[in-house]
Amino acid sequence: MRTLRRIGCGLLAACAVQLAAFGQEPAPLGQVIDDYVREGLRSNLALRSESLEVERQLAALDQARARFLPTIAFEARYSRADGGRQIDFPVGTLLNPVYSTLNELLAAQGRGTPFAPIEDQTFDFLREREQDTRLTLRQPIYAPAIPAAVRAQRALLESAQFGRVALARRLKRDITVAYLDWLRASRAVEIVQASLELLEENLRVNESLFRNGKLTQDQVLRARAELLEVEQQLREARDAVAQAQSYVNFLLNRSLDEPLRAAVIEREIERTTQDLAALRAAALANRPELDQLESAAKAAQAREHLARAALKPTLSLGVDGGIQGEEYGFGSGRNFGMISLLLQWELFDGGARRAEVRSARAAARQAETRRDELAQQIQLEVQQALDRLQTAADSLAIAEARLEAAQAGFRIASRKRDEGVISQVEFIDARSALTRAELNLNLTRFELLSRQAELDYATAAGPLPLDLAGPAMEGR
Repeated sequence: MRTLRRIGCGLLAACAVQLAAFGQEPAPLGQVIDDYVREGLRSNLALRSESLEVERQLAALDQARARFLPTIAFEARYSRADGGRQIDFPVGTLLNPVYSTLNELLAAQGRGTPFAPIEDQTFDFLREREQDTRLTLRQPIYAPAIPAAVRAQRALLESAQFGRVALARRLKRDITVAYLDWLRASRAVEIVQASLELLEENLRVNESLFRNGKLTQDQVLRARAELLEVEQQLREARDAVAQAQSYVNFLLNRSLDEPLRAAVIEREIERTTQDLAALRAAALANRPELDQLESAAKAAQAREHLARAALKPTLSLGVDGGIQGEEYGFGSGRNFGMISLLLQWELFDGGARRAEVRSARAAARQAETRRDELAQQIQLEVQQALDRLQTAADSLAIAEARLEAAQAGFRIASRKRDEGVISQVEFIDARSALTRAELNLNLTRFELLSRQAELDYATAAGPLPLDLAGPAMEGR
């Protein structure tokens, strides 16, 4: 009867046994799950990758905003040239007739002839040596593509941040459900282990009755076969525990065989009645996936404005200053400065920009359509999650009544077995019914908790343990 009481002790006592095995003090289920969710949000590789995507988009936004500021560059060039084009200057052809006439006039007056003939001159187009060292400044004055690019990148950053929050909420749900699966599997091991001890006791009693001539050998063999079947069931239950433990550790980015903390349910599971319309409204208002698609639509609209802005002219200010010449040095003839207004207007590009405008407009409509589709899916998801939660809550009362009936039937069968007035088949059936009722109640209890976690995810209920919102968009 001590074994029977151990079987019917319930979920709280079973979890306390697990805690004792790990050498830990009992901890509330909600606290343990919050701790694991917090750890997962810090260490999960998928979420870490999403955080890096946010950092990348943030850097891209800074890059887009930097185009508002002037750019200053240092340029230096030193050249050595040989050959190349030449420029002929016919200075001799132009001046020699004049000089000849002047010499003749002077000679007629008895003077000398000071004007000697000169040769035509040839100049190299490229200097043999030349250096050009300057500082350049470029400041956009009118560039409509720059603010459009900033708006597009800001929307992409918001989309990435909402995507990270959405992944964090999925991770919270997955960790919660996976941990509850581990607790359920651990509780199933306790139930099967207790059933195994009971069958060992049953085999011992049957062997004693057989030795005293009150039972035939077939009943002893049936008890041994049933014991072996439960031993196999126990191995499968332990394997389920190991698999669930590995999955939880995988989500937490830890060693797959690292032990998990056990927990106890700090209060009875109660049925909750919730309004479907209110839950749907909360989901549509809070789900980050919808905000992510809305930001993607804004980014597509901004890209459309960016493509349109590329059709307009741009005006910028240019300032250059430095030194030029064959040698490096400062002073007259070497220093120079120049200020310019630079106008650029692409008049014809074969229709490429207009095609880009149409592409961006289609992308914006696509994102809006996907958002509407996702909104419908979320409403369906909320309804299904609520229906499953209500079904699990209804099943809990039935499972508890089933267990009470199975316990009462097994107590009667145990007394009859001890007195030798019941067949082995009837006793084993009573024992199997009790074990199935225990496992069913265990499954239903944790199923109810898992369904509640899925409903919380569907409606985006409750805050996340860590702040994943990132820097405020207005400050960027």
